[in-house]
Amino acid sequence: MSRVGASPTAAVSDRVRAAAAQGIAITNLGEGELDFATPAHVVMAGKCAIDRGETKYTAVSGTVSLKEAIRKKFERDNGISFRNAEIIAGNGAKQLIFNAFLATLDDGDEVILPAPYWVSYPDMIRLTGGRPVAVGTTMASGWKLQPETLRSAITPRTRWLVLNSPGNPTGAVYTAAELRALLEVLDGFPDILVLADDIYEPLRYGVPFSTPLQVRPDMRERVLTVNGVSKSHAMTGWRLGYAAGPEWLVRAMDILQSQSTSNPSSISQGAAIAALVEPPVFLEGWLETLAARRAIVMDMVARIPGLRAWRPEGAFYVFIDVREWLAGSGQPLGIVDDVGMAAWLIGSARAALVPGTAFGAPGHLRLAFAIETDTLRATCERIVAACIPV
Repeated sequence: MSRVGASPTAAVSDRVRAAAAQGIAITNLGEGELDFATPAHVVMAGKCAIDRGETKYTAVSGTVSLKEAIRKKFERDNGISFRNAEIIAGNGAKQLIFNAFLATLDDGDEVILPAPYWVSYPDMIRLTGGRPVAVGTTMASGWKLQPETLRSAITPRTRWLVLNSPGNPTGAVYTAAELRALLEVLDGFPDILVLADDIYEPLRYGVPFSTPLQVRPDMRERVLTVNGVSKSHAMTGWRLGYAAGPEWLVRAMDILQSQSTSNPSSISQGAAIAALVEPPVFLEGWLETLAARRAIVMDMVARIPGLRAWRPEGAFYVFIDVREWLAGSGQPLGIVDDVGMAAWLIGSARAALVPGTAFGAPGHLRLAFAIETDTLRATCERIVAACIPV
């Protein structure tokens, strides 16, 4: 435990809750959770699962019915075929990613993480005895890993490459051509596995989606594709993720899960079947709302001298470069880094953002715009007022 710390995003949420308990209202712009309700048909499916008595243990890796729904989802949306033995469901995509690392990493093994990266990847890797290798990306490249940078990061100890698209915290979406170029680098390194974290897949703003195995089906013995219903159907609390990949890896993850958590919630499995099978007719309205919120945040960034941000193509985050502001307006206030700025904004604007340091990118802040629109607009106005010197 001394190797790792608590999740920085969870810490922000805990601070907001603690303030609320004292009667202080702080807007949480740090949590990766949609404010929309779980779609009614999915909720009903969960209730029906209870009414049918589906409240007992299931197979560790999920019911046959759920695996069939997952298999059809991959065929329908991604053009990828899997057998049920290559599919596993877990208590969120997070558990499945951790299990994949724990099943494959020995002490000193390396995992390449394009930075900025999701906050949990490095500590998951450290918990296994592995070593996270952060490889920087830039706003100029759309926050995407470049083939030459990937090639220079590979060593004899490299075991995994993690690709998260749409990305957290940047909202970057890799094109099929960009994925192909990265995967071609791995042709000369047959022992390196690829983890495709596709959890934000449907949350995109007019750009197409590709996943690594769709681009390179010949790499199916090396690619684990992870997804879930948390972001796509506003089901974070249901804790249901799924993954598909080579049978040898899925079998190992199944063993780990059988000795730790056992099966994911039987009720959540019933709800997830409905989520995966029924057409997501609600998504168009959700994306329109999210796009409008994105515009509010981008306008806020444009109004504050010293702030810059790349307009995200997916997910629901804006990753803001605050380095120029820190060097200027931040100096008289005694604010020297992104951690200090995030703490200052809680007091001065009643807004909680996550420091970029947590994502491997100091000098930035991540703002999650998945909150009620009027609240977001009012909070952005408070941030503008706080950040612009009088």
